[in-house]
Amino acid sequence: MVDCAIYVDGHRVHEHCTYPQALGEVRERGKGFVWLGLHGPDKDMMTRVADTFGLHALAAEDAVDADQRPKLERYDDILFMVMRTVQYHEHEMNSVSEIVNTGEIMVFVGPDFVITVRHGEHTELASVRKELEADPTQLTLGPSAVLHAVADRVVDSYVQVTEAIGEDVDAMEEAVFTPASKIIIEAVYQLKREVVELRRAVKPLTLPLQMLTHDITLPVPKEIRRYMRDVTDHHTAVNDQITDYNESLSALINAALAKVSVQQNTDMRKISAYAAMAAVPTMVAGVYGMNFEHMPELSWTFGYPAVLVLMAGLCTALWVNFHRNNWL
Repeated sequence: MVDCAIYVDGHRVHEHCTYPQALGEVRERGKGFVWLGLHGPDKDMMTRVADTFGLHALAAEDAVDADQRPKLERYDDILFMVMRTVQYHEHEMNSVSEIVNTGEIMVFVGPDFVITVRHGEHTELASVRKELEADPTQLTLGPSAVLHAVADRVVDSYVQVTEAIGEDVDAMEEAVFTPASKIIIEAVYQLKREVVELRRAVKPLTLPLQMLTHDITLPVPKEIRRYMRDVTDHHTAVNDQITDYNESLSALINAALAKVSVQQNTDMRKISAYAAMAAVPTMVAGVYGMNFEHMPELSWTFGYPAVLVLMAGLCTALWVNFHRNNWL
């Protein structure tokens, strides 16, 4: 348990209370709500929390497993939302390393409580709690205000990570299309894989956000649905950017492969040219190394230097020809 507090009329009351005590006090007051924050709870702890707050067993089980797809589920008057979180990992260009780290945040929203469950080291919500506590008007909207604030923070992180990935894509494009640059094709594939991972974390959240925005049957105040529209708009923009990056990297992979192929062809032409130049003296020397008795110019005084000059001349002629044809 990271934090547990009671909020009445938008203000925090009763510090350092246990969640059973907090829930009991809220229900005795008849107003306010409890915000319980958990980080990586095990099965036993979630079972106790579920028994106290009346959570469905399936939802409690999902909260323990940190490999859930983004979704929004309703259990009577309780909403259960799963969001994937992302974090950008600094790395060197043309290096094969992890770029996007993922985690999860799960939110239970009831009539008089909200429970946030975090998985991952980059999923802190302390700053979200402080921002809400500094704005009591927002907290007066109830537990759904916390759901909006968490969703807004998650989508904002999508925006930041997507912008950082965009800079990587631009840098990779510049490297691929810069003449004489060395391209590590594995680095392009790695960036493509990270964009795919980012898309898998971001795109499935589309439907839950649309439900929170447009489904009037959900127990969400009208004002919160209005706030959710802004979150949905930002999420849609991020989805569009990720799709563009994915398509750009697909084209970039083809361009990088073509460039690597051209580089290989150029290297092969150089190797072939040098091999042809080396074959001429090898052939001539091989002929005179057969040790036959009657061979031309064997008794000529200038035969040996003449053969050397002939080999040098042929090699020079080949070099000039290859150079003119841009093989060397």
